[in-house]
Amino acid sequence: MAATKTAAKMESDGKSAVSSPGKAKQTSGFLMSIVRTLSSSADFEQREKEKKRIEKAFQESDKKLGLLVKENYQDLTSILKSFSDISDKVNESRTKIKNIKEDLSSCKTLLHCKRDELRKLWIEGVEQKTIASLLDQIEQVKNVPEKLDTHFARREYLQATNCIVAAVAKLESNLSHIEALRDLKVEILARKERMHEVLIEELNRQIYTVSSQASQSRTGSGRTGSGRHGDMSLRVMMEFSDARDDTHVEDDPQKLIASLLESLYILNKTPEAAEAIKMRMHQELIAIVARASHQLVDSSGSPGENLMGQFLPRQLSDLLDIIFRQFRSVANIHDVVLANLRKIMHEKAEQSGVYIKPESMYTKRDVWSKIQAVTELLLNEYLDVRNTVKSRQQAPSNYEEATMDIGTYFTKKKTQKQKKGSLFRFDASIHALSTNSYVEDTHHFESELFGGGTMHMDTPKHVFVCKPSVDNIRSIYKQLQIFIKEVESSSALQPGESSLNEFVKNFVEDTYLGHIHYVVSNNIDIATKGFDALRNVIDHKTQKELGVPRPLLQSTVTVDKSVSELKDLMTELPDYADQFLNMICNVLRGYRDTCHNAYRGIVQYDADEKRVISAMWAKDEDISRFLRSLPSWRTLQPTNGQELNRTVCSEEEMRALNSKEAVILITNLSSDEAFIPQHEIITDVTQMRTVANVHESLEWFAVRLKNFSITKATQASQQLVVESPVYDSSPKVSQKTLESLNGIVKDFQDLSEVCLLLLHLEVRVHCFYYLMPVAKQSNYAGPIDDLDPDSNVLKLNKDLSGIEELLAASLQPSKFKYIFESLGYLVASILMNSMQFIKKINENGIKKMCRNLFAIQQNLTNITMSRESDLDHARQYYELLYLNPEKILTLIAEKGSQFTLAEYSQLLQLYHRSHFTVDQAVVDAHLKRLREVTEKGHNETV
Repeated sequence: MAATKTAAKMESDGKSAVSSPGKAKQTSGFLMSIVRTLSSSADFEQREKEKKRIEKAFQESDKKLGLLVKENYQDLTSILKSFSDISDKVNESRTKIKNIKEDLSSCKTLLHCKRDELRKLWIEGVEQKTIASLLDQIEQVKNVPEKLDTHFARREYLQATNCIVAAVAKLESNLSHIEALRDLKVEILARKERMHEVLIEELNRQIYTVSSQASQSRTGSGRTGSGRHGDMSLRVMMEFSDARDDTHVEDDPQKLIASLLESLYILNKTPEAAEAIKMRMHQELIAIVARASHQLVDSSGSPGENLMGQFLPRQLSDLLDIIFRQFRSVANIHDVVLANLRKIMHEKAEQSGVYIKPESMYTKRDVWSKIQAVTELLLNEYLDVRNTVKSRQQAPSNYEEATMDIGTYFTKKKTQKQKKGSLFRFDASIHALSTNSYVEDTHHFESELFGGGTMHMDTPKHVFVCKPSVDNIRSIYKQLQIFIKEVESSSALQPGESSLNEFVKNFVEDTYLGHIHYVVSNNIDIATKGFDALRNVIDHKTQKELGVPRPLLQSTVTVDKSVSELKDLMTELPDYADQFLNMICNVLRGYRDTCHNAYRGIVQYDADEKRVISAMWAKDEDISRFLRSLPSWRTLQPTNGQELNRTVCSEEEMRALNSKEAVILITNLSSDEAFIPQHEIITDVTQMRTVANVHESLEWFAVRLKNFSITKATQASQQLVVESPVYDSSPKVSQKTLESLNGIVKDFQDLSEVCLLLLHLEVRVHCFYYLMPVAKQSNYAGPIDDLDPDSNVLKLNKDLSGIEELLAASLQPSKFKYIFESLGYLVASILMNSMQFIKKINENGIKKMCRNLFAIQQNLTNITMSRESDLDHARQYYELLYLNPEKILTLIAEKGSQFTLAEYSQLLQLYHRSHFTVDQAVVDAHLKRLREVTEKGHNETV
């Protein structure tokens, strides 16, 4: 191993010596320096020393060389042997080369002698080679039709194009003089002229048919989330292969499109292809709509004629979902086409130096423009735009609001003259209906979407998936807005610049808002106009469905239904929520005026705006504020879903408050003046039922409106905080409109409370109406047989029973209780206060008055289901007349005062009037002692 290394080192040193002339020159220089030293040295000793030194170095070198040869003997032997073999081969090769040179020289001499014969043979060989090439080309050209068919079957369009172009080039150059190929040449040229049409047709099929089927096969026929939009990648979309063909297709449609465009460029038909694509966009997109419609109709299992007569907006939404998904796929494929056009144009521009922009042929914006146009055609049919515009009666479109307050309810309004309407119309006649049907059918037949215009024969006609209706916009508006945002983003348009957005906006603003306003106004007019409009109540079935304890006015439920529909529209068309909220405010203001007019019709008895007493009291701010401050009123007002505790006041406090209410009423009604006129009370108890129905209806309606107002206010505040970059589907309303709505809600609530106060006061005014004549007109000093209750008392009982029967069915129990609560105290106070108007009374009269009180007590007990102890108190008051003044004063001194000083004074004065006391001093003495006894008892109590 060491010998091998040494030999390698020696060989390396040898090579380096040979290859390094600088080093060899250095060694020879060293030797020459030694020679010069020896020759120039004059001293013999010095030369001897140098000689010995050189000899010593030579011996050491020889010793080292021998040692190295000994160590590397085998390697050195092998090297010498190899060198000997190489030397022998080199010598042998030199000999052979010398012989070859001699042979070549002799060949040259021989060829020079036969040059003409060789040239002739070479020429014959070239001719044979040319003939063979022509025969080969002819054979290839003959096989071109067959190859073309094979390439087209395999969809190898680029290979087919190259094949036919090469064949034409051969036929027009090398093979142009061959007459036998004339027919073949004509056939191939004809196929070349038609080939670009086949390629364009296949390109359109890939763009529209294959891509739309790919998107449909990936997602199925069901609805998909709108959030995906066009996010489906092209690679996934174009993995679809047409299952209708049994032949092999390329696995990558993107490559297929690239090969089609490359083929068209080779044929110099790229501009024609781009123009054909642009021209056929419209009809191909309409064909997509037709296919999707047939697919949806087939999946529903119903014929198109049946679906056309049914209002199924969900079907239309499904159709748009399918169409939009396919439109996105088509747009994505157009991106692929444009990208390949740019690539081809760029590559060819580098070769030719001329670059044509593909955008000069058509752009992506052109694609989205056609998509919008077809979508507008579809919407124009399904939204029934033409028929709606023609048949819809013009309704006011001013949705601005005027400020109103509750004060307008109590102001006089001028009676409006009724507009004269036409006596009859022919719109519903058989002739008009048949004519309109014919016009409509003709319109559908001539519609471009339904096969009119320039549609191809093989394009399927569109079929309806649901009934055309203007209300279809409700189910598809948000879907359209999302698609519009996508169109504007893909077309690089500013928000709102797309034609589809303009179409939808114009339809909603110019047609749909007016239509809704007309429909809602018409429904409300039907429900609120007429003599019995505010008398009709809902049936028990509707009442159960609404979950209300008492009947509501049919007009209120109709208005609430209309408002609910407008609420739904605010959610379904969020961009127009403020307009719909304005409509709601207009509807509510109109209904508020209707209720006000009904209220005025009940409480107003004169053209000079004179109202019944209870209505004037309910309007009076002081009386109204006092009544609303009473615990009985406050218990009716819910607080956090719970009623107030009725034990907020003690029995003494409640009695004091009832006493204050009675004093206020007695002060206003009990006097020496004439009795209450009949026209100042509501004599028709059915009108009181109407007031009760209005109260219950408006209270229920106000609560629903208040909840809606709070919800919208919360949403409006959230919109100010959060702004979403994507399409915001939450309703957008202005603060001004919300404030207007809140004002109208308060007006309804106030009117409802006024109605309840009216009933509360009206029952009490009835008590005054019937009981005031009891003391002023009746005879209580009559004979013994005149002991029956007073006729006015009987009339009051009958009146109260009638009111109770109607209000019990119209008011909730708590409100019914509020109407009749403390009524016994008021009756007792009226009759006790009426003692001053009784001229004389005897024992029979006392019994008659007690019978009056007992009859009223029985009736009120049946109404309130509780014993009216206040009437016992009044009866005890009148029974004191059985005693003389001395006994009365003694009783007060012993047991204390049960009545007020004024009541005792009236009692003593009536006693003296009844017993013909002439001496006024006696009367004054009794009154003086009464004050003393009363004050003494009061002081002792304190």
